[in-house]
Amino acid sequence: MTEAAPLTSAASEREALLHEQRTPPRPSAPPPRKGGLRALPKGLLRTARPKQWVKNVLVITAPAAAGELFSPGAPTQLALVFALFTACASAVYLVNDARDAEADRAHPTKRHRPVAAGQVPVPVAYAVGAALAVLAPATAAWLTSPAVAALLAAYIGMQLAYCVSLKHVLVVDLVVVTTGFLMRAVIGGLALGIPLSRWFLITTGFGALFMVSAKRYSEAVQMAGKAGATRALLTEYTTGYLRFVWQLAAAVAVLGYCLWALEEGGVPHTSVLPWRQLSVVAFILAILRYAVFADRGTAGEPEDVVLHDRALAVIGVVWLAMYGLAVANW
Repeated sequence: MTEAAPLTSAASEREALLHEQRTPPRPSAPPPRKGGLRALPKGLLRTARPKQWVKNVLVITAPAAAGELFSPGAPTQLALVFALFTACASAVYLVNDARDAEADRAHPTKRHRPVAAGQVPVPVAYAVGAALAVLAPATAAWLTSPAVAALLAAYIGMQLAYCVSLKHVLVVDLVVVTTGFLMRAVIGGLALGIPLSRWFLITTGFGALFMVSAKRYSEAVQMAGKAGATRALLTEYTTGYLRFVWQLAAAVAVLGYCLWALEEGGVPHTSVLPWRQLSVVAFILAILRYAVFADRGTAGEPEDVVLHDRALAVIGVVWLAMYGLAVANW
């Protein structure tokens, strides 16, 4: 009888522990709203991620590559497309933050986001996000073309699916984020009715995959051996695999660009210098410079890397000048 008591006690402790693990945690009460109605517009703007809007500048890439950037009506149309794509991206951010509000409150950094902090109520974030998601494609169908409206609707659908489930699927998460960048680059051409070169699509797509996988690799390197990774999927990727992906993507992007530069396409060479061919040097240097940060595990947001590294910025300006001269056939 003296030995049965400790055994019973141990069994009871195990059962209690198992019950605690199986019982879902009670949701925490939402934090009190900070600042009231006056802070709501500012909170909505912060949730829309203004810093990320710079990515939407990619809408001008196809018209710029075709030399149609300043054709009659193009600037106005591209400005409209930029605003509509920004609205779509903001809609996704609002819905994502509303959906993840509970989890964000337990995160040391994300708990300061307006929705998680209570500055923007969850129902308001859902309502504004849904309104933008409906209005942006509808406005595009009215003021631009059905193709632009369809692409915006597809972008919203894909990104919402990513927020709900696709971000937890290996490889698919990389493809979805890369496709989002590619859609930005394609939509400008659709808005102006510009045919898209196969080399443009290959170089842009794999260039985007290079940056996305480099960012994931950097996150994986920085979170190695630490608990509480910001992306649960990072624990399933290996740094070796992510390194392989960004190296492969960089190689294909360089190959696609070289094939574009060396393909004359039947157009006689009348420029002062062979700018198309010379721009290959600047393009490869930019890839190699960016790969330095990827290899170190410090390639975070692409815009931060480009803007904060002077050498990369200079290389980018030189490449843009050569590219522009090649398109203008100067």
